[in-house]
Amino acid sequence: MPSSFVLVYHRSPFDEVVDSEGQRQWQDQKSPNGIIPTLRNLFRSQPSGTWIAWREDDTTEAEDQTLTVDASVDGVPPIRLRRIPLRKEQIGSFYHVTSKEAIWPVLHSFPGFFEVNNADWATFQEVNRRFAEAACKEAAPEASIWIHDYNLWLTPGYIRELRPDVKISLFHHTPFPSSDVFSILPWREEILESLLCCDAVGFHIPRYAENFARAASSLLAVEKAPKTAVAPHFLPCGSALAQPDATPWIEYRGRRVQLVSTPVGTSPAVIAALRNSTGVQQLIDEIEEGSKRGRRLILSASRVDYTKGNQELLLAYERLLERRPDLHAEVVLVLACVAANSGMKVYADTQRSIEEMVGRINGRFSRIDWVPIHLTTQRIPYEEMVAWFASADICWITPLRDGLNLVAKEYAAARKGKGGTLVLSEFTGASVVMKGAVLTNPYSHRRMDEAIEAALAMPADQQSSRMTSMVQAVERLSVDNWAEEQLRAIQPTAPDPIA
Repeated sequence: MPSSFVLVYHRSPFDEVVDSEGQRQWQDQKSPNGIIPTLRNLFRSQPSGTWIAWREDDTTEAEDQTLTVDASVDGVPPIRLRRIPLRKEQIGSFYHVTSKEAIWPVLHSFPGFFEVNNADWATFQEVNRRFAEAACKEAAPEASIWIHDYNLWLTPGYIRELRPDVKISLFHHTPFPSSDVFSILPWREEILESLLCCDAVGFHIPRYAENFARAASSLLAVEKAPKTAVAPHFLPCGSALAQPDATPWIEYRGRRVQLVSTPVGTSPAVIAALRNSTGVQQLIDEIEEGSKRGRRLILSASRVDYTKGNQELLLAYERLLERRPDLHAEVVLVLACVAANSGMKVYADTQRSIEEMVGRINGRFSRIDWVPIHLTTQRIPYEEMVAWFASADICWITPLRDGLNLVAKEYAAARKGKGGTLVLSEFTGASVVMKGAVLTNPYSHRRMDEAIEAALAMPADQQSSRMTSMVQAVERLSVDNWAEEQLRAIQPTAPDPIA
């Protein structure tokens, strides 16, 4: 049955698990927060919809699989899911090599990590074409198609060739770099030509939208609209990613492409309910009696990735302990740093470096009754993560580059009604909406040192006022607000996704 709304994302709406008897079961995502639950909720308000994702299948000549998925999650309707079969080597080439080794470092402004020699652009094109063809087969006349993330950059162009009648939007979940860095990609014109087949292109913050507009105007003959002032919830100046004004649309070959800046948000009500639940309150008590024991708890949570700044944070913490012997046994750093998928040497090297640093620092400063750093590279259940957020006196989030960073927002949501201090890199998208955070430059030793000292010394009344400001931003810019605003660009009468 043709669908009026088609969502294109390489991830499925639920986790697929095969039980001991070989029966397929669908389970909710481990984290109830994040964008997938919100994207699923869109299907509650759409007249008809299809979700398109991939599945690993090494069967020769396997065909697309269409099924209705019902995971019996409260409030989530059954979802029509079309899955594109990809062989293991296709997934490795498309996602782990071309996307992660060639495109990811350029998006995050790390050209030194750019590796083009192993990239297989033909496979990248083929996979994007498969997604486009599936979307076109599912789309009703004049349907809306919402595509997600940079690994599907070419999908809009292929869709437009096949279906000029549909509305297309693509949202970037990563940064979009400056035009000179983006131009490192040898496929730059093909990428831009595809994106300019969209009716709207979405970004977290105005700086990324403006970077895209500049890249398009420097490489292609586009017409740019006059700049307009950014929305009041964005920081207009004073930090690395602040942007006072931005280009609202560009035109190319007779098509006007809206540039829509909306940061992905959290689900504040979900976090509040979890924090106040009996199970999480018990976890908070365990943290207070265990890791914390009356000490100041500093929390940092991220992934093992060279963009996340974990080594720089650890060196700053080591300098803090060198400067401040009075803090020995008075503070503890909990570093939750989830290991990356195996098979990528750059991430394995990063993880090894982090583990070696933690071992050295703990070896230098530990006492019998105090270890300065607790490190885990295992994925922490979300309920437990909320307990750590609620317990942490300081949340220290200082990536070298990050598209947004939801951890910063989750921390504020979990601390509603309390104090606490957020130390945040000004190279995260969240830095231009989290007014109240202590912003810092993770490339500068002095700035990092000043920021953590300021956080430790901040009086309670200032903590409270800053946290109130950040909580207001989190509640205003929720994940549901993000979905509604982004969809409005291609569905002007789109209902509230949680209605």
